[in-house]
Order: sequence, then C-alpha cells, then structure tokens
Amino acid sequence: MPVEFNHTIVLTPDREKSARFVADVLGLRLGPPAGMFLPVTTANGVTLDFVTVDIDIPVQHYAFLVGEEEFDAILARLVAARVPVQADPHGRHPRRLNRDDGGRGVYFRDPAGHGLEILTRPYGTDPDSPLNGVTEEIPGAV
Repeated sequence: MPVEFNHTIVLTPDREKSARFVADVLGLRLGPPAGMFLPVTTANGVTLDFVTVDIDIPVQHYAFLVGEEEFDAILARLVAARVPVQADPHGRHPRRLNRDDGGRGVYFRDPAGHGLEILTRPYGTDPDSPLNGVTEEIPGAV
C-alpha cells in the first residue's frame, strides 16, 4: 500500500471554537467527538483532530489545496467574517492574494493563532509563470 497522510492533531485552547471555525470557513463538516478529539475531515479523507490543551501552543501551518470555485467561496466567507487575510505568510501583503504558479493563494489565522492557507495550485507547478510574485487586492478584505 502506498503511503498516505491520514490525520493530524491540532492543539488549541478551545477545540470547539477552532474546529468549528475551520469547518465553517472551508465548507467542511464538523464530525462527532471521538474521545478528546473533535474531527474535521477534508475531501481526500485527511482528518484534523482538534484537541483542547492547557499549554503554550507553538503556531503550526496547515495548507489546503482547493479548486477555483471553492477558493472563491472560502474567500467570500473569510471576507464576510472579517477575518484578516494576506498574500504571504509574513503579513507583508495584507488584504491581498498571491498568484503564484498561475493560481491563487491566501493566508489567514484560526482562533488559536495557527497559520492557515488556501491555494489553487501546488507550489512549483509553474515556476515560469509570469504571475509568480504578483499579488491582487481583495475587495472588502480586512
């Protein structure tokens, strides 16, 4: 059997708040609790298992590959919820999206402070794209 990524544990001060945020923004279903975990499952079957912990949590990064229509829907939900978005992980291009590899990408934070990203093309799929390094304003973004 080939190696497949199955699940990861997402540490948060409030599993309900973080899991619901991710599910709502990405348009996914919040699964029933599984013991101490609250799962959110992606279309390819990978589960994000949110767990409440009472420790200092290092910031993690989670990237989601989405289609163009899904990108538009997710971005609209982020803008409507007034979630700050940016074209890069370092915040140098707030209220903008990136066009790297000829696709679109945007970064934002979940309630626990984890860095989330949605992108329509995997990194490196078009290294010669004239859109690499280009950013675009997101109307209504904060």
